[in-house]
Amino acid sequence: MTEPIILCETDARGVATVTFNRPEVNNAYNSEFIKSVLDTAGKLAVDDAVRLVVLRGNGRHFQAGADLKWLKQVSKMTPEENLEISQRTTDAVRGLNEFPKPTMALVHGGCFGGGTGIIAACDIVIASEDAIFSITEARWGVMAGPIFPQLNACMGQHNVRRYALTCERFGPRQAHAMGLVNAVCPVGELDATAAPLIEAILSGGPAALRETKKLIKDVAGIAVPDDMAEGLALQHALKRQTDEADEGLLSFIEKRNPSWYPG
Repeated sequence: MTEPIILCETDARGVATVTFNRPEVNNAYNSEFIKSVLDTAGKLAVDDAVRLVVLRGNGRHFQAGADLKWLKQVSKMTPEENLEISQRTTDAVRGLNEFPKPTMALVHGGCFGGGTGIIAACDIVIASEDAIFSITEARWGVMAGPIFPQLNACMGQHNVRRYALTCERFGPRQAHAMGLVNAVCPVGELDATAAPLIEAILSGGPAALRETKKLIKDVAGIAVPDDMAEGLALQHALKRQTDEADEGLLSFIEKRNPSWYPG
């Protein structure tokens, strides 16, 4: 029997642990992954027993962004199918950003592409010393539009400009300095570092926490309006269907530099 692509378990305190469970591809997302995230989030949002959601990754890495082999297949689908997938991708990160209950991400290993958008949409992010980050999309001829609102709000647009254009990797200390990560801990100590923060959240009134989170978001103006979300999804889908994206994704599959690289 195949394990679920998203594991979810809620303890007696109301802490729901959501685990990305595609370790064979470093928890990279595909259509099934996105659907499972949306379905799981929808259930947790209306479950009164849930007080807090903790995200983590199974295996060696937290989340490696999109499954690029799957993305290559998607690019050959119809424009309508491409748009639908991009809309669901946008909805997943947007929904996490606007999730009504406190969220926390515990990051180890790789956190690339869409993974950086996932953590930027969380309220609290703890990374271990082995964590590594990168906004990778442009390296493969695609773009990270659906996660830019969350990254801009979290890291600041000037930092996003650098790292989304260079696609370079950066470590947890740099992520912390930019605001993408709230705390850094030794390898193997994510749970111990998270424990007092979880206890602090559980000490707050559930309704007060929901209202506080919403008000902070509203005052900061970080909610993504419908028209912006639609535009981000459309640009995301259109870019994936270009010749440049086709070459970039093929270069990943063939483990070579893309044709535009001058070296």
